[in-house]
Amino acid sequence: SRNVDKGATQQYLELLDSPRVSRIYLDELAETSATSVGIATVQLIVTKEDTAIAQAQDLIQRTTEEIDNEPQKRELLQLIETILVYKLPKLSRREIEAMFSLSDLRQTKVYQEALAEGIQAGRLEGKIQGKLESIPRLLALGLTVEQVAQALELEVEQVKQVLEQSTDP
Repeated sequence: SRNVDKGATQQYLELLDSPRVSRIYLDELAETSATSVGIATVQLIVTKEDTAIAQAQDLIQRTTEEIDNEPQKRELLQLIETILVYKLPKLSRREIEAMFSLSDLRQTKVYQEALAEGIQAGRLEGKIQGKLESIPRLLALGLTVEQVAQALELEVEQVKQVLEQSTDP
């Protein structure tokens, strides 16, 4: 916003006064009419949640009509999808897809990264769960709590906790 703009510092004055740089204030962006799809996409970021849906629908249509370069079009649609995911956090992926008839959100980078993180977390949780489930069997074979902890690369307290839970009625 203009009120936090410190103006041109001496070392950047020539660059900022040239036609190569334009200052855009996000708080004023919503007031201007978007002539380009790029500016309209940035406006979507600062748009209120209640008007974002209609603006996104318009922007998606404009993108599919105005952008001929397929990789660029796909990246822009993914950016719009990402903005919507963050702007409308209460909606599920399927609701957003249905609302906007977008390409499958599963193809977006945001979704792919979240999926990879979820898979990694699930593997780790499954590995730990498997170790915890094997504790009673190892103890039944006569190993000590310390030996079980060392063999399974667990803390002694974790082994004791499982032992207590398995002896509780």
